[in-house]
Amino acid sequence: MLQIGSHVNYGSREGLTGCVRDTILNGGNAFMFYTGAPQNTKRSPIDTKSLQEAKQQMEESHIPSSNVIVHAPYIINLANRLDEEKWYFAIHFLEEEIKRVHQFGFSYLVLHPGSHVKQGVDVGIQNIIDALNIVLKDTKDYPVMILLETMAGKGTEIGKTMEELKGIYERIDEKERIGICLDTCHLHDAGYDLTDFDAFLDLFTSFLPLSLIHCIHINDSKNERGSHKDRHENFGFGKIGFDTLLKIVFHEKLKDVPKILETPYINHLYAPYQKEIEMIKSKTFNAHLFDEEKKTL
Repeated sequence: MLQIGSHVNYGSREGLTGCVRDTILNGGNAFMFYTGAPQNTKRSPIDTKSLQEAKQQMEESHIPSSNVIVHAPYIINLANRLDEEKWYFAIHFLEEEIKRVHQFGFSYLVLHPGSHVKQGVDVGIQNIIDALNIVLKDTKDYPVMILLETMAGKGTEIGKTMEELKGIYERIDEKERIGICLDTCHLHDAGYDLTDFDAFLDLFTSFLPLSLIHCIHINDSKNERGSHKDRHENFGFGKIGFDTLLKIVFHEKLKDVPKILETPYINHLYAPYQKEIEMIKSKTFNAHLFDEEKKTL
């Protein structure tokens, strides 16, 4: 069965029930959410009643907990240790997010590895390793897996190559709690050719085990390959293209991995996910998919 969904909004009023409702309306059986605003540290208490209702809805709609991905806030930067106090703050905030994910009853937390801010890649990688080893030790009673996301290489981002991700993974003490989240837009913008996805997976497994992949962000890209710009495009409407993305979505080796859309809203107003999921399921590209929404601008 296809494991597919999208990013959905978690609000303090509806809690997780709103995420589940939107996922069902979109025709998905997987979803990803932030437990609060990704650009700040403000977090509302988890509503236990809403959480129980959401879990019941998930069971009735055949959405397994393993298909739910939580994304860590953008503001966590483990690679930058220029300010020791801020670095430790990022560590402690990540630990609190892990505990929060565990409280929700989910198992996966996607994390951007971080940006070294002109300290150099090697220093940045070591900072990430040191931070993750602290985090994993401090949260040993909260068995949430951190999924390091592949990055586009914008600015001083770390995680743009398999070499960098391997450099982090091989020096983690508790490797069983580290996985990978592939992002197709980021991979393309980082310079990887996804048109022959089997060749890419061969390359990936020359560095890391395939079993580490627990999530795929299936985004098209507005940019040429190797641009390092990280600008998402709607599924099939960008430089990666529908056929290439479809092969990734339905690849036999990754059939049980949740695929998550993070594609742009149409006219900054309309969530595209329902129509994109319908198009993916039918395996037929529709260049006029959003014409009606665009007319309302």
